[in-house]
Amino acid sequence: MGHQGYAVLMTVLTPISYRFPFVLTRMRFHLKAISLSHRTAPLDVRERFALNEAETKLFLQTIRELCGIDEWLVVSTCNRTEVYYVAENDYSEQVAKLLCFQKGVSYLTYSACFRYLTNPDEAILHLFNVSVGLESKVVGDLQITHQIRQAYQWAVDVDTVGPFLHRLLHTIFFASKRVAQETSFREGAASVSYATVDLIETLTQALIQPRILLIGLGDIGQDVFKNLLDANLGSITITNRTRAKADALAEKHNVRVAPFDALIDEIQRADVVVSSVQKSEPLITKTSVQSFNLTSYKYFIDLSVPRSIDPAIEDVPGLELYNIDTLRSSADAALQKRLAAIPQVEQIVREAIDGFNEWTGEMSLSPTIQRFKDALEQIRKEELARHLKHLSADEASRVDKITSGIIQKIIKQPVLQLKAACKRGEANALADVLQELFALDRPLHASSTLS
Repeated sequence: MGHQGYAVLMTVLTPISYRFPFVLTRMRFHLKAISLSHRTAPLDVRERFALNEAETKLFLQTIRELCGIDEWLVVSTCNRTEVYYVAENDYSEQVAKLLCFQKGVSYLTYSACFRYLTNPDEAILHLFNVSVGLESKVVGDLQITHQIRQAYQWAVDVDTVGPFLHRLLHTIFFASKRVAQETSFREGAASVSYATVDLIETLTQALIQPRILLIGLGDIGQDVFKNLLDANLGSITITNRTRAKADALAEKHNVRVAPFDALIDEIQRADVVVSSVQKSEPLITKTSVQSFNLTSYKYFIDLSVPRSIDPAIEDVPGLELYNIDTLRSSADAALQKRLAAIPQVEQIVREAIDGFNEWTGEMSLSPTIQRFKDALEQIRKEELARHLKHLSADEASRVDKITSGIIQKIIKQPVLQLKAACKRGEANALADVLQELFALDRPLHASSTLS
Protein backbone atom coordinates (compact mmCIF):
# COMPACT_ATOMS: atom_id res chain seq x y z
CA MET A 1 0.00 0.00 0.00
CA GLY A 2 1.47 3.36 -1.02
CA HIS A 3 1.71 6.59 0.98
CA GLN A 4 -1.46 7.95 -0.60
CA GLY A 5 -3.43 4.83 0.36
CA TYR A 6 -2.13 5.08 3.90
CA ALA A 7 -3.13 8.72 4.11
CA VAL A 8 -6.67 7.87 3.07
CA LEU A 9 -6.84 4.97 5.52
CA MET A 10 -5.61 7.07 8.40
CA THR A 11 -8.28 9.64 7.59
CA VAL A 12 -10.91 6.90 7.56
CA LEU A 13 -9.73 5.49 10.86
CA THR A 14 -9.26 8.76 12.77
CA PRO A 15 -9.53 9.02 15.68
CA ILE A 16 -7.72 5.98 17.01
CA SER A 17 -6.33 6.34 20.52
CA TYR A 18 -2.72 5.52 21.21
CA ARG A 19 -2.09 2.57 23.46
CA PHE A 20 -0.50 3.23 26.84
CA PRO A 21 1.64 0.72 28.74
CA PHE A 22 -0.87 0.33 31.59
CA VAL A 23 -3.46 -0.99 29.13
CA LEU A 24 -1.34 -3.92 28.00
CA THR A 25 -1.76 -6.10 31.09
CA ARG A 26 -5.56 -5.93 30.93
CA MET A 27 -6.67 -5.36 27.36
CA ARG A 28 -6.39 -9.00 26.26
CA PHE A 29 -9.43 -9.79 28.42
CA HIS A 30 -11.71 -7.40 26.48
CA LEU A 31 -13.24 -9.13 23.46
CA LYS A 32 -15.35 -7.06 21.07
CA ALA A 33 -17.17 -8.00 17.87
CA ILE A 34 -18.43 -6.36 14.69
CA SER A 35 -21.19 -8.33 13.00
CA LEU A 36 -22.81 -8.05 9.58
CA SER A 37 -25.12 -11.05 9.16
CA HIS A 38 -28.40 -12.35 7.76
CA ARG A 39 -30.06 -10.72 10.78
CA THR A 40 -28.91 -7.23 9.77
CA ALA A 41 -28.29 -7.33 6.00
CA PRO A 42 -29.92 -8.84 2.88
CA LEU A 43 -28.07 -11.32 0.67
CA ASP A 44 -26.82 -8.76 -1.87
CA VAL A 45 -25.16 -6.76 0.94
CA ARG A 46 -23.66 -9.87 2.57
CA GLU A 47 -22.21 -10.89 -0.79
CA ARG A 48 -20.63 -7.45 -1.15
CA PHE A 49 -18.77 -7.84 2.15
CA ALA A 50 -17.75 -11.49 1.78
CA LEU A 51 -13.99 -12.11 2.10
CA ASN A 52 -12.02 -14.96 0.58
CA GLU A 53 -8.80 -16.30 2.14
CA ALA A 54 -6.48 -13.73 0.55
CA GLU A 55 -8.80 -10.83 1.39
CA THR A 56 -9.23 -12.05 4.97
CA LYS A 57 -5.50 -12.30 5.58
CA LEU A 58 -4.88 -8.88 4.04
CA PHE A 59 -7.59 -7.37 6.21
CA LEU A 60 -6.19 -9.00 9.37
CA GLN A 61 -2.71 -7.69 8.66
CA THR A 62 -3.97 -4.21 7.80
CA ILE A 63 -6.06 -3.70 10.92
CA ARG A 64 -3.25 -5.03 13.10
CA GLU A 65 -0.82 -2.57 11.54
CA LEU A 66 -3.16 0.42 11.73
CA CYS A 67 -4.77 -0.25 15.11
CA GLY A 68 -1.73 -1.78 16.80
CA ILE A 69 -3.65 -4.68 18.39
CA ASP A 70 -2.33 -8.22 18.06
CA GLU A 71 -5.41 -10.43 18.49
CA TRP A 72 -7.92 -10.44 15.64
CA LEU A 73 -10.23 -13.00 14.03
CA VAL A 74 -12.33 -12.54 10.87
CA VAL A 75 -15.20 -14.93 10.06
CA SER A 76 -16.71 -14.68 6.57
CA THR A 77 -19.44 -17.03 5.28
CA CYS A 78 -22.40 -16.64 2.95
CA ASN A 79 -24.49 -15.52 5.93
CA ARG A 80 -22.07 -13.29 7.84
CA THR A 81 -18.88 -11.29 7.90
CA GLU A 82 -17.69 -10.68 11.44
CA VAL A 83 -14.58 -9.30 13.10
CA TYR A 84 -13.53 -10.23 16.65
CA TYR A 85 -10.72 -8.38 18.39
CA VAL A 86 -9.21 -8.08 21.84
CA ALA A 87 -8.72 -4.56 23.17
CA GLU A 88 -9.79 -2.37 26.06
CA ASN A 89 -10.46 0.57 23.72
CA ASP A 90 -13.33 0.45 21.24
CA TYR A 91 -12.21 0.39 17.59
CA SER A 92 -15.43 -1.10 16.19
CA GLU A 93 -16.58 1.76 13.99
CA GLN A 94 -13.07 2.34 12.67
CA VAL A 95 -12.72 -1.35 11.76
CA ALA A 96 -16.10 -1.30 9.99
CA LYS A 97 -14.95 1.75 8.02
CA LEU A 98 -11.75 -0.06 7.11
CA LEU A 99 -13.75 -3.05 5.85
CA CYS A 100 -15.86 -0.72 3.72
CA PHE A 101 -12.68 0.92 2.41
CA GLN A 102 -11.19 -2.46 1.45
CA LYS A 103 -14.43 -3.37 -0.33
CA GLY A 104 -14.64 -0.01 -2.08
CA VAL A 105 -18.01 1.04 -0.64
CA SER A 106 -19.27 3.91 1.50
CA TYR A 107 -19.57 3.30 5.24
CA LEU A 108 -22.50 5.73 5.44
CA THR A 109 -24.42 3.59 2.94
CA TYR A 110 -24.03 0.40 4.97
CA SER A 111 -23.51 1.61 8.56
CA ALA A 112 -26.97 0.37 9.62
CA CYS A 113 -25.99 -3.18 8.59
CA PHE A 114 -23.25 -3.39 11.24
CA ARG A 115 -23.90 -4.51 14.79
CA TYR A 116 -21.30 -3.67 17.42
CA LEU A 117 -20.87 -5.86 20.49
CA THR A 118 -18.54 -3.97 22.80
CA ASN A 119 -19.44 -5.77 26.04
CA PRO A 120 -16.93 -8.66 26.42
CA ASP A 121 -19.50 -11.08 27.87
CA GLU A 122 -21.91 -10.33 25.01
CA ALA A 123 -19.18 -10.72 22.39
CA ILE A 124 -17.98 -14.05 23.83
CA LEU A 125 -21.53 -15.42 24.01
CA HIS A 126 -22.16 -14.30 20.42
CA LEU A 127 -19.05 -16.10 19.12
CA PHE A 128 -20.06 -19.27 20.99
CA ASN A 129 -23.61 -19.08 19.59
CA VAL A 130 -22.33 -18.49 16.06
CA SER A 131 -19.86 -21.36 16.32
CA VAL A 132 -22.32 -23.99 17.55
CA GLY A 133 -25.05 -22.95 15.08
CA LEU A 134 -27.48 -21.10 17.35
CA GLU A 135 -27.11 -17.92 15.26
CA SER A 136 -27.23 -19.67 11.87
CA LYS A 137 -29.88 -19.01 9.26
CA VAL A 138 -30.58 -22.74 9.40
CA VAL A 139 -30.38 -23.51 13.11
CA GLY A 140 -27.70 -26.09 13.89
CA ASP A 141 -25.83 -25.44 10.61
CA LEU A 142 -23.40 -28.31 10.07
CA GLN A 143 -20.90 -26.14 8.17
CA ILE A 144 -20.34 -23.35 10.67
CA THR A 145 -17.88 -25.12 12.98
CA HIS A 146 -15.68 -25.94 9.97
CA GLN A 147 -15.92 -22.31 8.82
CA ILE A 148 -14.87 -21.05 12.28
CA ARG A 149 -11.93 -23.48 12.27
CA GLN A 150 -10.95 -22.17 8.84
CA ALA A 151 -11.15 -18.56 10.05
CA TYR A 152 -9.00 -19.50 13.05
CA GLN A 153 -6.40 -21.14 10.79
CA TRP A 154 -6.22 -18.09 8.54
CA ALA A 155 -5.68 -15.87 11.58
CA VAL A 156 -2.98 -18.23 12.86
CA ASP A 157 -1.30 -18.11 9.44
CA VAL A 158 -0.81 -14.33 9.72
CA ASP A 159 -0.08 -14.43 13.46
CA THR A 160 -3.10 -12.45 14.70
CA VAL A 161 -4.10 -14.98 17.36
CA GLY A 162 -2.70 -14.64 20.88
CA PRO A 163 -3.23 -16.54 24.16
CA PHE A 164 -6.77 -15.24 24.68
CA LEU A 165 -8.16 -16.20 21.26
CA HIS A 166 -6.23 -19.49 21.22
CA ARG A 167 -7.86 -20.52 24.49
CA LEU A 168 -11.28 -19.14 23.52
CA LEU A 169 -11.38 -20.92 20.13
CA HIS A 170 -10.26 -24.26 21.55
CA THR A 171 -12.90 -23.95 24.27
CA ILE A 172 -15.48 -23.31 21.55
CA PHE A 173 -14.32 -26.31 19.47
CA PHE A 174 -14.63 -28.55 22.52
CA ALA A 175 -18.14 -27.21 23.21
CA SER A 176 -19.11 -27.84 19.55
CA LYS A 177 -17.87 -31.41 19.88
CA ARG A 178 -20.03 -31.87 22.97
CA VAL A 179 -23.05 -30.48 21.09
CA ALA A 180 -22.52 -33.02 18.30
CA GLN A 181 -21.99 -35.93 20.68
CA GLU A 182 -24.51 -35.18 23.43
CA THR A 183 -27.48 -33.61 21.62
CA SER A 184 -29.63 -34.01 18.48
CA PHE A 185 -28.89 -30.40 17.47
CA ARG A 186 -26.85 -31.40 14.42
CA GLU A 187 -29.02 -34.29 13.27
CA GLY A 188 -31.00 -34.31 10.02
CA ALA A 189 -31.35 -31.64 7.34
CA ALA A 190 -33.35 -28.72 8.73
CA SER A 191 -34.00 -26.81 5.50
CA VAL A 192 -35.31 -27.78 2.07
CA SER A 193 -31.96 -27.02 0.43
CA TYR A 194 -30.04 -29.11 2.99
CA ALA A 195 -32.64 -31.86 2.72
CA THR A 196 -32.21 -31.82 -1.06
CA VAL A 197 -28.45 -32.30 -0.80
CA ASP A 198 -28.95 -34.95 1.87
CA LEU A 199 -31.33 -36.81 -0.47
CA ILE A 200 -28.93 -36.54 -3.42
CA GLU A 201 -26.14 -37.97 -1.28
CA THR A 202 -28.34 -40.91 -0.34
CA LEU A 203 -29.53 -41.55 -3.90
CA THR A 204 -26.05 -41.40 -5.45
CA GLN A 205 -23.98 -43.19 -2.81
CA ALA A 206 -23.24 -46.03 -5.26
CA LEU A 207 -21.98 -43.59 -7.95
CA ILE A 208 -18.34 -42.47 -7.97
CA GLN A 209 -18.91 -39.08 -9.62
CA PRO A 210 -22.66 -38.43 -9.99
CA ARG A 211 -23.69 -35.90 -12.62
CA ILE A 212 -26.04 -33.33 -11.13
CA LEU A 213 -28.05 -30.89 -13.23
CA LEU A 214 -29.44 -27.85 -11.42
CA ILE A 215 -32.23 -26.06 -13.32
CA GLY A 216 -33.10 -22.56 -12.10
CA LEU A 217 -31.01 -20.20 -9.95
CA GLY A 218 -33.54 -18.37 -7.84
CA ASP A 219 -33.13 -18.18 -4.05
CA ILE A 220 -33.74 -21.88 -3.40
CA GLY A 221 -31.73 -22.90 -6.48
CA GLN A 222 -28.74 -20.88 -5.29
CA ASP A 223 -29.05 -22.32 -1.76
CA VAL A 224 -29.01 -25.86 -3.18
CA PHE A 225 -26.05 -24.93 -5.37
CA LYS A 226 -24.00 -23.60 -2.42
CA ASN A 227 -24.80 -26.65 -0.32
CA LEU A 228 -23.86 -28.97 -3.19
CA LEU A 229 -20.52 -27.21 -3.47
CA ASP A 230 -19.93 -27.59 0.27
CA ALA A 231 -20.88 -31.28 0.15
CA ASN A 232 -18.61 -31.91 -2.88
CA LEU A 233 -20.93 -34.65 -4.12
CA GLY A 234 -20.11 -34.81 -7.83
CA SER A 235 -20.04 -32.98 -11.14
CA ILE A 236 -22.43 -30.00 -11.17
CA THR A 237 -23.98 -28.45 -14.27
CA ILE A 238 -26.18 -25.37 -13.94
CA THR A 239 -28.66 -23.87 -16.36
CA ASN A 240 -30.92 -20.86 -16.11
CA ARG A 241 -33.26 -18.98 -18.41
CA THR A 242 -31.14 -15.85 -17.77
CA ARG A 243 -27.71 -17.05 -18.96
CA ALA A 244 -25.79 -14.18 -17.33
CA LYS A 245 -26.77 -15.33 -13.84
CA ALA A 246 -25.48 -18.84 -14.54
CA ASP A 247 -22.27 -17.52 -16.11
CA ALA A 248 -21.54 -15.35 -13.05
CA LEU A 249 -21.87 -18.33 -10.69
CA ALA A 250 -19.88 -20.60 -13.00
CA GLU A 251 -17.00 -18.13 -13.22
CA LYS A 252 -16.86 -17.78 -9.46
CA HIS A 253 -17.09 -21.49 -8.65
CA ASN A 254 -15.69 -23.19 -11.77
CA VAL A 255 -18.74 -25.26 -12.72
CA ARG A 256 -20.23 -26.05 -16.12
CA VAL A 257 -23.07 -23.99 -17.64
CA ALA A 258 -25.51 -25.62 -20.08
CA PRO A 259 -27.66 -23.70 -22.58
CA PHE A 260 -31.27 -23.58 -21.42
CA ASP A 261 -32.48 -24.48 -24.89
CA ALA A 262 -30.51 -27.76 -24.73
CA LEU A 263 -32.35 -28.83 -21.58
CA ILE A 264 -33.55 -32.27 -22.72
CA ASP A 265 -30.05 -33.32 -23.81
CA GLU A 266 -28.68 -32.20 -20.44
CA ILE A 267 -31.39 -34.10 -18.56
CA GLN A 268 -30.54 -37.24 -20.53
CA ARG A 269 -26.86 -37.12 -19.50
CA ALA A 270 -27.52 -36.30 -15.82
CA ASP A 271 -27.94 -38.78 -12.96
CA VAL A 272 -29.85 -36.30 -10.80
CA VAL A 273 -31.99 -33.39 -11.99
CA VAL A 274 -33.01 -30.65 -9.54
CA SER A 275 -35.55 -28.14 -10.78
CA SER A 276 -36.58 -24.94 -9.02
CA VAL A 277 -37.99 -23.06 -12.01
CA GLN A 278 -41.04 -20.86 -11.49
CA LYS A 279 -43.45 -21.83 -14.28
CA SER A 280 -47.25 -22.08 -14.57
CA GLU A 281 -47.03 -25.46 -16.31
CA PRO A 282 -44.52 -28.34 -16.12
CA LEU A 283 -41.15 -27.73 -17.76
CA ILE A 284 -40.33 -31.44 -17.83
CA THR A 285 -43.11 -33.74 -19.06
CA LYS A 286 -43.56 -37.47 -19.54
CA THR A 287 -43.42 -36.95 -23.30
CA SER A 288 -40.05 -35.18 -23.12
CA VAL A 289 -38.34 -38.00 -21.20
CA GLN A 290 -40.06 -41.24 -22.21
CA SER A 291 -37.73 -41.77 -25.17
CA PHE A 292 -34.59 -41.77 -22.98
CA ASN A 293 -32.34 -44.81 -23.37
CA LEU A 294 -31.66 -45.52 -19.71
CA THR A 295 -28.88 -47.76 -18.40
CA SER A 296 -29.39 -46.78 -14.73
CA TYR A 297 -31.88 -44.98 -12.54
CA LYS A 298 -32.38 -41.25 -13.07
CA TYR A 299 -33.61 -39.14 -10.17
CA PHE A 300 -35.72 -35.96 -10.39
CA ILE A 301 -36.21 -33.51 -7.51
CA ASP A 302 -38.90 -30.85 -7.99
CA LEU A 303 -38.53 -27.83 -5.70
CA SER A 304 -40.95 -25.63 -7.64
CA VAL A 305 -44.39 -24.37 -6.64
CA PRO A 306 -46.32 -24.83 -8.92
CA ARG A 307 -44.53 -28.04 -9.89
CA SER A 308 -42.14 -27.84 -12.83
CA ILE A 309 -41.89 -31.62 -13.33
CA ASP A 310 -44.93 -33.61 -14.39
CA PRO A 311 -45.62 -36.38 -11.78
CA ALA A 312 -46.47 -38.68 -14.68
CA ILE A 313 -42.76 -39.10 -15.49
CA GLU A 314 -42.67 -41.81 -12.83
CA ASP A 315 -44.66 -43.96 -15.23
CA VAL A 316 -41.44 -44.22 -17.25
CA PRO A 317 -39.33 -47.18 -16.01
CA GLY A 318 -36.08 -46.08 -14.36
CA LEU A 319 -37.27 -42.58 -13.38
CA GLU A 320 -37.92 -41.55 -9.77
CA LEU A 321 -39.45 -38.23 -8.71
CA TYR A 322 -39.29 -36.45 -5.33
CA ASN A 323 -41.22 -33.26 -4.65
CA ILE A 324 -40.89 -30.32 -2.28
CA ASP A 325 -43.59 -31.60 0.10
CA THR A 326 -41.56 -34.71 0.88
CA LEU A 327 -38.43 -32.66 1.43
CA ARG A 328 -40.22 -30.02 3.47
CA SER A 329 -41.73 -32.68 5.71
CA SER A 330 -38.28 -34.16 6.31
CA ALA A 331 -36.78 -30.71 6.93
CA ASP A 332 -39.57 -29.71 9.34
CA ALA A 333 -39.10 -32.90 11.37
CA ALA A 334 -35.35 -32.31 11.58
CA LEU A 335 -35.88 -28.66 12.49
CA GLN A 336 -38.26 -29.53 15.32
CA LYS A 337 -35.72 -32.00 16.64
CA ARG A 338 -33.01 -29.34 16.58
CA LEU A 339 -35.24 -26.72 18.22
CA ALA A 340 -36.04 -29.17 21.02
CA ALA A 341 -32.29 -29.60 21.64
CA ILE A 342 -31.61 -25.85 22.04
CA PRO A 343 -31.87 -25.86 25.89
CA GLN A 344 -29.22 -28.61 26.03
CA VAL A 345 -26.98 -26.66 23.65
CA GLU A 346 -27.38 -23.47 25.68
CA GLN A 347 -26.44 -25.36 28.84
CA ILE A 348 -23.27 -26.70 27.18
CA VAL A 349 -22.42 -23.15 26.08
CA ARG A 350 -22.98 -21.80 29.62
CA GLU A 351 -20.71 -24.47 31.10
CA ALA A 352 -18.01 -23.77 28.52
CA ILE A 353 -18.17 -20.02 29.15
CA ASP A 354 -18.03 -20.55 32.92
CA GLY A 355 -14.88 -22.64 32.48
CA PHE A 356 -13.37 -20.07 30.16
CA ASN A 357 -14.15 -17.23 32.57
CA GLU A 358 -12.40 -19.14 35.35
CA TRP A 359 -9.32 -19.36 33.15
CA THR A 360 -9.42 -15.64 32.28
CA GLY A 361 -9.91 -14.81 35.95
CA GLU A 362 -6.87 -16.84 36.91
CA MET A 363 -4.89 -15.29 34.08
CA SER A 364 -5.79 -11.80 35.26
CA LEU A 365 -4.54 -12.73 38.75
CA SER A 366 -1.26 -14.18 37.52
CA PRO A 367 0.67 -10.88 37.78
CA THR A 368 -0.56 -10.37 41.37
CA ILE A 369 0.31 -13.94 42.36
CA GLN A 370 3.73 -13.65 40.77
CA ARG A 371 4.45 -10.35 42.55
CA PHE A 372 3.37 -11.98 45.82
CA LYS A 373 5.75 -14.88 45.23
CA ASP A 374 8.56 -12.52 44.23
CA ALA A 375 8.04 -10.37 47.33
CA LEU A 376 8.20 -13.35 49.69
CA GLU A 377 11.16 -14.80 47.82
CA GLN A 378 13.07 -11.52 48.12
CA ILE A 379 12.42 -11.42 51.89
CA ARG A 380 13.67 -15.02 52.17
CA LYS A 381 16.83 -14.28 50.20
CA GLU A 382 17.59 -11.09 52.16
CA GLU A 383 17.22 -12.90 55.48
CA LEU A 384 19.35 -15.81 54.28
CA ALA A 385 22.04 -13.39 53.17
CA ARG A 386 22.25 -12.02 56.70
CA HIS A 387 22.82 -15.44 58.27
CA LEU A 388 24.44 -17.74 55.70
CA LYS A 389 27.91 -16.29 56.29
CA HIS A 390 27.87 -17.98 59.70
CA LEU A 391 26.94 -21.41 58.26
CA SER A 392 28.84 -24.14 56.46
CA ALA A 393 28.03 -24.91 52.82
CA ASP A 394 26.06 -28.00 53.85
CA GLU A 395 24.12 -26.07 56.51
CA ALA A 396 23.45 -23.23 54.07
CA SER A 397 22.05 -25.69 51.52
CA ARG A 398 19.74 -27.27 54.09
CA VAL A 399 18.52 -23.90 55.35
CA ASP A 400 17.90 -22.75 51.77
CA LYS A 401 15.84 -25.86 51.09
CA ILE A 402 13.87 -25.57 54.34
CA THR A 403 13.05 -21.88 53.90
CA SER A 404 12.09 -22.41 50.27
CA GLY A 405 9.61 -25.07 51.37
CA ILE A 406 8.20 -22.76 54.02
CA ILE A 407 7.62 -20.03 51.43
CA GLN A 408 5.82 -22.50 49.12
CA LYS A 409 3.50 -23.52 51.96
CA ILE A 410 2.81 -19.88 52.86
CA ILE A 411 1.97 -19.10 49.23
CA LYS A 412 -0.23 -22.16 48.66
CA GLN A 413 -3.27 -21.12 50.69
CA PRO A 414 -3.59 -17.54 49.37
CA VAL A 415 -3.29 -18.85 45.79
CA LEU A 416 -5.99 -21.46 46.41
CA GLN A 417 -8.22 -18.81 47.95
CA LEU A 418 -7.67 -16.51 44.97
CA LYS A 419 -8.59 -19.29 42.54
CA ALA A 420 -11.71 -20.09 44.54
CA ALA A 421 -12.59 -16.39 44.54
CA CYS A 422 -12.37 -16.48 40.72
CA LYS A 423 -15.27 -18.93 40.64
CA ARG A 424 -17.30 -16.66 42.93
CA GLY A 425 -16.46 -13.54 40.93
CA GLU A 426 -14.63 -12.02 43.93
CA ALA A 427 -11.05 -12.37 42.78
CA ASN A 428 -10.38 -8.67 42.16
CA ALA A 429 -11.37 -7.66 45.68
CA LEU A 430 -9.19 -10.38 47.24
CA ALA A 431 -6.29 -9.48 44.95
CA ASP A 432 -6.58 -5.84 46.06
CA VAL A 433 -6.41 -6.92 49.71
CA LEU A 434 -3.33 -9.05 49.02
CA GLN A 435 -1.69 -6.20 47.17
CA GLU A 436 -2.44 -3.76 49.99
CA LEU A 437 -1.25 -6.10 52.77
CA PHE A 438 2.06 -6.87 51.10
CA ALA A 439 2.55 -3.55 49.29
CA LEU A 440 2.89 -5.39 45.99
CA ASP A 441 2.64 -2.19 44.00
CA ARG A 442 6.00 -1.05 45.40
CA PRO A 443 9.34 -1.80 43.73
CA LEU A 444 10.75 -5.16 44.82
CA HIS A 445 13.80 -3.62 46.50
CA ALA A 446 11.45 -2.00 49.04
CA SER A 447 9.88 -5.29 50.09
CA SER A 448 12.47 -5.80 52.82
CA THR A 449 10.52 -3.31 54.95
CA LEU A 450 7.84 -6.04 55.27
CA SER A 451 10.18 -7.95 57.56
